[in-house]
Amino acid sequence: MSGMDALDQEIQNAARQRTDAEREFLRADVHLKELLVKGRAAGLGPSEMAKLTGFTREWVSKIAPDPKKSRQGAAQRRLDRLSDDS
Repeated sequence: MSGMDALDQEIQNAARQRTDAEREFLRADVHLKELLVKGRAAGLGPSEMAKLTGFTREWVSKIAPDPKKSRQGAAQRRLDRLSDDS
């Protein structure tokens, strides 16, 4: 029965390692996304950041959209709603 106990322990250790690795990945993912948003606000383009990270330009754009376009789009939607109400 000690063979099963060893296997049980090995399974538990592997599960713990996986959980720790997933937490570390999520921390690193959040940090990267924060830096991409910061880079976008500082004027870096999605193509440039895609080259730095190895991710696609589209993924970078999705995570860190152009802050100017986001504001302009929101303002335009508000204006469109106001003109629809008239």
